[in-house]
Amino acid sequence: MKVVLISRLDDERVLNYTSSLARDLGDLGFEVAFETGTGASLGMPGMDFADFSADIAVVIGGDGSVLLTVQQMRRQIPVIGINWGEVGFLTDLEPSDALAFFTHIRDNGYQVEKRMRITLSLDGTHLGDALNEAVIVTTRPAKMLRFTVLIDGIEVEWFRSDGILISTPTGSTAYAMSAGGPIVDPRIEGFLLVPLAPYLLSSRPHLISYDRRFEIRLESTKPAHLVLDGQRDCELATGSVLRIEKSNEAALFIDVGTNFFTKVDSKLRRL
Repeated sequence: MKVVLISRLDDERVLNYTSSLARDLGDLGFEVAFETGTGASLGMPGMDFADFSADIAVVIGGDGSVLLTVQQMRRQIPVIGINWGEVGFLTDLEPSDALAFFTHIRDNGYQVEKRMRITLSLDGTHLGDALNEAVIVTTRPAKMLRFTVLIDGIEVEWFRSDGILISTPTGSTAYAMSAGGPIVDPRIEGFLLVPLAPYLLSSRPHLISYDRRFEIRLESTKPAHLVLDGQRDCELATGSVLRIEKSNEAALFIDVGTNFFTKVDSKLRRL
């Protein structure tokens, strides 16, 4: 079984752990490779995200490291995260538990959980995919934006707000939760729409089925930016119509057997 290791690069302790983990996985019989940046930091050869050919991608870091890995992979392979961040909602293993878990999957195999992603396009041009969320925000501080929400071609909502957030169920425990959105079971497939600081008492989050035609039109003359998973961004012009759809390629995660709502309790309620 081949694994590729992707490490946070800004912390020497994490890199040292990654180097040690690579030796331990090799001793367990795994074939070990490194992502290019990780390999360079450890003085080892590496492979680019677009060229991953391993069975499992092992991410040592926080949620941002996992999101970057999923964002950069050209072909999705199963991911397992080892938490070296703060909350680590997408990282299911603690460093002390990793070797026991890899011993288990070496001997017994593993199950893969699919997580819905969203794909976004502008006037027919694909902008990218997101596992957590897409956010539209103003590039000018303290300036509000205006949006029209269209579902199945019908104008159903109008927002004047600091921005607007379109989240997957996976992303409902991230920025969307901080903005007042609900926690959504990741087995549900839909789009969570959350206005950011809306200037209207009746503005509320919406949960929209993935099979509806879902669009957002930017009405403001002020410049705005679209940011995907905190990693990629592009500028939106007045009148831009953003199309949101379910991505054809889900993110893949190794199932460690932890119930989603147990994780909510342990990682969010007890912060």
